[in-house]
Amino acid sequence: MRTAVALGSNLGDRLGNLRAAREAILGLSMVKPPIVSSAVYETAPVDCEPGAPKFLNAVVEFGYEGDPASLLEQLIRIEEALGRSRDHQKNVSRTIDIDLLYCGDRRIRNERLQLPHPRMHLREFVLQPLAEIRPELVLPGQEKTVRELLDRLGESGEILPFAGDWQAWGH
Repeated sequence: MRTAVALGSNLGDRLGNLRAAREAILGLSMVKPPIVSSAVYETAPVDCEPGAPKFLNAVVEFGYEGDPASLLEQLIRIEEALGRSRDHQKNVSRTIDIDLLYCGDRRIRNERLQLPHPRMHLREFVLQPLAEIRPELVLPGQEKTVRELLDRLGESGEILPFAGDWQAWGH
């Protein structure tokens, strides 16, 4: 099933953190091609502590042949390996944030996992890169395409393509 994750980083080597997370995800045994990666975008922090640095954000979509809960556990291990502590307040600066956005048309709601991600339709920093790679996608529980959801939010002007090393990102 087609599966997507959102990647974000606003501490340390932000682009390096995104690259490392992407490579670790693509190295998981149940991840299958085709792999599609958005460009990298620089975004203002949302609901973070005062003075938080800007984030780099991207979305990666891939085939996945396993259980979404198992994938979530693997994503958490990747975050921890890249320096993210699980003992943190919500919406604070971090070296890496990996959010599981969707797994096909699966709808899951429990204390550990919610699919599709419950707030992604409200987050420009997720919808912008997702609309780049899947503008016509209609997420489970939504009636509008990703592009329509993004257009409905309006452009804040705070999401800009990152002028980093595109070749190294693999776009």
